[in-house]
Amino acid sequence: MNAAFDVDHAAILHKALVAVVPELHRHCRDSWVLIGSAAARLAGAEVVVADLDVLTTRRDAEALIGQWQGQLDKAHVPAGAERFRSHFARFMFTDLPLEIMGGLELFGAHGWEPVQVGKTMTVEVAGLHVPIPVVAEQIRVLESFGRPKDLQRAALQKSLSGERL
Repeated sequence: MNAAFDVDHAAILHKALVAVVPELHRHCRDSWVLIGSAAARLAGAEVVVADLDVLTTRRDAEALIGQWQGQLDKAHVPAGAERFRSHFARFMFTDLPLEIMGGLELFGAHGWEPVQVGKTMTVEVAGLHVPIPVVAEQIRVLESFGRPKDLQRAALQKSLSGERL
């Protein structure tokens, strides 16, 4: 990967986290966790982060939508409605979109089931505490999603140091 490209993406991720993490801590009443490419990156995987995916409760998603109307991306329609459903909203605070998934569910062999993260860890970014799934949980969730991009991220996560598992 190009070093300048990597630095730019790291700066964009840093700026986005600094902008939104304090707001999430301020406005969420329930636990939330950063998942997807941003969580993989914070755990050490060499992935490009396209957005911040935040798994939260439906109640907190509704509150955030009400709170952040000015940043709401009303034109965005999430892909994968046949496999995923949630109280979804996409916000633009920085160059990196923030996607809130309240009460995320995945359609599988047993119908619609909640996506839940078991064990989490906290990563510090600019003095902010960012909850992410431990690597083993990230792998489990990504593999359950089953999309090529998720399976690729899971493979990258598996290649990380065993002590993070």
